[in-house]
Amino acid sequence: MQHFSLLDLAPVSEGKTTADALEGTVDLARAAERFGYHRYWLAEHHNMPGIASAATAVMIGHVAGATKTMRIGAGGIMLPNHAPLVVAEQFGTLATLYPGRIDLGLGRAPGTDMATARALRRHMAPEDSFPQDVQELIDYLGEDTGASPVRAIPGTGTHVPVWILGSSLYGAQLAAYLGLPYAFASHFAPAMLEQALEVYRRTFQPSEHLEKPYVMMAAGVCAADSDAEAEFLRTSQLLAFARLRSGRPGKLPRPTHDIEQEIPAPVMAQVQDALSCSATGSAATVRQQLGTLIDRFQPDELMVTGMIHDHAARVRSFEIAADILNERLDRDAAT
Repeated sequence: MQHFSLLDLAPVSEGKTTADALEGTVDLARAAERFGYHRYWLAEHHNMPGIASAATAVMIGHVAGATKTMRIGAGGIMLPNHAPLVVAEQFGTLATLYPGRIDLGLGRAPGTDMATARALRRHMAPEDSFPQDVQELIDYLGEDTGASPVRAIPGTGTHVPVWILGSSLYGAQLAAYLGLPYAFASHFAPAMLEQALEVYRRTFQPSEHLEKPYVMMAAGVCAADSDAEAEFLRTSQLLAFARLRSGRPGKLPRPTHDIEQEIPAPVMAQVQDALSCSATGSAATVRQQLGTLIDRFQPDELMVTGMIHDHAARVRSFEIAADILNERLDRDAAT
């Protein structure tokens, strides 16, 4: 493993506002930079009361302005919602303002419900143009060859690093074909992780962007001073995910000591399965669980994420994770 990074969904906790969530994102980003995280990514979601990062490019600029060295990016921009030129202009502007610090992860899903997707796109095309849109976007960020009458200004020549995000074999195959880095959304959809990484690594074609495959996997983290406290704090995310799966998205719930009473057993089984690529507990427990994931999947980079109702507890969780992952980097460097 070469790096560890952080994915922030800018959670809006019950009893708090979106302004609180955005303030919390900046505070967490500054803390993450101190802790040694390599990247700080924000994700595009729409029409979700518990997530405040809908205007993802705006948030990336705000976080980049509040930090100094850490890479800031999108994990990701849901490309079907946008014209490639608009994304190229946005991220070209960000890369011009913060050179060498901006990443652009691209997803194929809408990141919302279909009614909201229609409101975002206005004109929904029945065909899947994701591969063509990715290539068009990369071309806008590359050098001006004079072949196209349309240029992204700012954007042309910025060469913003583009990542393919996915949770299936589709993204793995596309990333390998285009010679791009690949990030797997194993923090909420781990079922095809092993197969997708194998396909990506085996079929990767070197490109001007990347000489050899580069894999990032995501994992949930909820760390605290004790296993019991961490399990209690994690109930907020379990509740939020269960409600989302049941069609009742809302703000991030307060933690509960009666999680079994809140979530029916069949739903809980689904939630636990979806969130199984994770580590929850004290530092010792999280060290063992993250170590098992890293040893098994051998990612080039691990991106951790986690939703905790109390902001201070969330910052502390990522601090514990950073201590563990810094130890791991030191150990790997020594071998």
